[in-house]
Amino acid sequence: MNYKSLYDDKNFSEIYYDEILKDYTTWGIGGPADVLIKPHSEDELQALLKFNHENNIPTTVIGLGSNLLISDKGIRGCVIVLADNFASIEMAGTELTVLAGTTLKDTAKYSIAQGLTGIEEISGIPGSVGGAVAMNAGAYGKEIKDVCISVKAFDMAGGEYHFSNEDMNFSYRHSKIFDDDLIVSSAKFLLMKDTENEAQAKYEDFTYRRESKQPLDKKSAGSTFKRPEGSFASKLIDECGLRGYRVGDCQVSEKHCGFIINVGNATSAEMLDFIEEVAGIVHEKTGFTLEREVKLIGEI
Repeated sequence: MNYKSLYDDKNFSEIYYDEILKDYTTWGIGGPADVLIKPHSEDELQALLKFNHENNIPTTVIGLGSNLLISDKGIRGCVIVLADNFASIEMAGTELTVLAGTTLKDTAKYSIAQGLTGIEEISGIPGSVGGAVAMNAGAYGKEIKDVCISVKAFDMAGGEYHFSNEDMNFSYRHSKIFDDDLIVSSAKFLLMKDTENEAQAKYEDFTYRRESKQPLDKKSAGSTFKRPEGSFASKLIDECGLRGYRVGDCQVSEKHCGFIINVGNATSAEMLDFIEEVAGIVHEKTGFTLEREVKLIGEI
């Protein structure tokens, strides 16, 4: 399909062709997208989804790419990126309405500056609000479901939906967004007044804990595995003697065994094989099954 002729006469903000996707993921892995578009508003996102649906164009939506393993062959059709091009925060009382591409870190820093508290624990998760809401991201005992009161979403045809917290069916690393193949456009958070000015201290504490224990300066996708019932992935991997274990450019982080890092130019195929090898060793030695938390997308 000649995507250039299809999109060039449209008024979408940013359009790129044959764009390499490794630059759009925190793992630094991924082949080309046929066409990549960065919308700048919810109306533009909805119009783009409708256009793609009406023209039978395969569509994939990504945020900051912090929980993704994109195939080496890339993604066919249109990739829509919701990152800094799709970021804003509006405040009304103790409620924040946040566009999906906004980082959790920026959301927390904004709330602290406005004298609000409630999301410091999850502020260090390296992802966007959209991805965090979709997977009910959490850290240090706090999850998105604890502060999210409503969500605006679109389906792949551009249909618009509004959900309450109860509608979202939040559970561990899961929500209605996955069940119904929807796209988070924005979310509303209910926070609390920081009457004792403790939010900044809490933010700095959780930031220090994360930076001191996690390889945030390395190319990773965050936690590679879901937490197995009855244990922790990092603990099991460490007990199997895999701390620092490396094959090619794929390595179990020496700093935190729950993170698998790309220390050079690992391919998607190499990373997937490595993940499966680590999980296989853990299962053989402990009996625990590690389920991949990172999502694999693209042409196989």
